[in-house]
Amino acid sequence: MSAKFELIAEPRAAKGTGASRRLRRSGKVPAILYGAGKEPMMVSLDHNAMSRHLANEKFHTSILTVKVGGDADQAILRDWYMHPYKPVVMHVDLQRISATEKLHMKVPLHFEGGDVAPGVKIDGGIVTHLMTDVDITCLPKDLPEFLTVDLSALNINESVHLSNIKLPEGVSITSLAHGGDDLAVGAVTTIRVVEEVAPVVAAPAEGEAAAAAPAEGEAKPGEAKAGEAKKGEAPKAEPKKGEAPKKEAPKKEGK
Repeated sequence: MSAKFELIAEPRAAKGTGASRRLRRSGKVPAILYGAGKEPMMVSLDHNAMSRHLANEKFHTSILTVKVGGDADQAILRDWYMHPYKPVVMHVDLQRISATEKLHMKVPLHFEGGDVAPGVKIDGGIVTHLMTDVDITCLPKDLPEFLTVDLSALNINESVHLSNIKLPEGVSITSLAHGGDDLAVGAVTTIRVVEEVAPVVAAPAEGEAAAAAPAEGEAKPGEAKAGEAKKGEAPKAEPKKGEAPKKEAPKKEGK
């Protein structure tokens, strides 16, 4: 049986974005209460209390008692909206329920036994969770907080399916009840190791090697061509036609 939570709500008459913004500035959360053949009612809730409730997993799958003035209704949390980047609850949808009418809602899956499964303990596999929650159908009094998935008997490359989950009395999985596929919810798989291969650099072809070599008369990288001065040296003057090359005067030695 799910836990019990009580919400104190106040009726609100103002509608629109501006009215909702003023409510949030005053520490309230705009909400709506609807269903069970009654007229929808716009209410406001305490923001801090609602924020704490939403952080509790049990709150999402519990029958809530919503008190508005002197009246009290049984309801479930159908939806809620958060600010895109602030920890602010923007709006809450509460759906009234009837004790005699079945309801359907999502409940979380709790996985256990994965650490002792033969596929993990003996074969070194890893546990993979393929689903985190499942939609169920039941009367309000039978609503569970969560469903347990037992992985303790799994060998390597085996899985647990929806039909393998042990259900409390009066609870059914909605998709199976309507002829849906028996999907896998958890498995033990092998660990894949990806080896990195160093890239192989191909040797240049004969024609490419010849093209890369400097042609006759061309300088190698960093060398000057014939008749050209190296960087930082003055070019040597060439003799004019018909003149003998000038000889450099011998250097005088000091006495």
